[in-house]
Amino acid sequence: MNIFKYKWVSLVVLWVAGLAIWQAAAAAYGPEIIPGPDDTWKGAQELLSDGSLVRYIGISFYRVFIGWALGSLLAIPIGLTIGKVNAIRVFAEPFLNFIRFIPPIAFITLFLVWFGIGEQSKIALILYATLFIVIMNTLTGVLAVEEDKVRAARSMGASEWQILLHVVVPATMPYIFTGIRIAMGTSYMAIIGAEMIAANEGVGFLIWNSRLYFRTDWIFVGLISLGLMGFVTDRLVGWFGRKALYRYGVIGSGPIRR
Repeated sequence: MNIFKYKWVSLVVLWVAGLAIWQAAAAAYGPEIIPGPDDTWKGAQELLSDGSLVRYIGISFYRVFIGWALGSLLAIPIGLTIGKVNAIRVFAEPFLNFIRFIPPIAFITLFLVWFGIGEQSKIALILYATLFIVIMNTLTGVLAVEEDKVRAARSMGASEWQILLHVVVPATMPYIFTGIRIAMGTSYMAIIGAEMIAANEGVGFLIWNSRLYFRTDWIFVGLISLGLMGFVTDRLVGWFGRKALYRYGVIGSGPIRR
């Protein structure tokens, strides 16, 4: 109980200190450069009054969720296949280690050419941002499966398909879940870049478009909105992991360390 109370006291002190530093910086440089909490709140009220902020958050979240979900659904079986089939891994692993260092933002122009300026290009960018992170984490999980477990299942007459379903997948689940959570953060970074360059709606568009009016308070509103979106979605995914995947060793923050 004392630990729980100490945690909340520390959290309150941290937030109060952060707001105080923010306010001090706003007083030192002026609201045109660093808007304070009060100015930012007024800017948020302006954007809330006409419904634009809620609409932009909804649009950005929709793009992130669709691309992230599609990327994860594609990446998991690909990662399992590469991890289980040595012949495929020999060719695929060097390619994965090459392309995963190319950031999603570098593909924006190509995706606009290939998929147009509509939703397809933005969702495809999020899918790319998700795909290789989840593949690499899944692959790592498959390679980390203890060989003794596989031999034991095989000695009991299990087929390769049964070994995959009942040994490899459960043992890999914490790695898959960690990859999915990491990919969520990367997806938000990717969508902001896409919305800044080729969109007329979304939080990225709000941040980029605010420079035309020199509304730094709107920029701060966009940044805070992004932080809140990421925080809420990460907590929801973590909650799902704790509730639905606990038996696989998922505790909401990655593999259990033994």
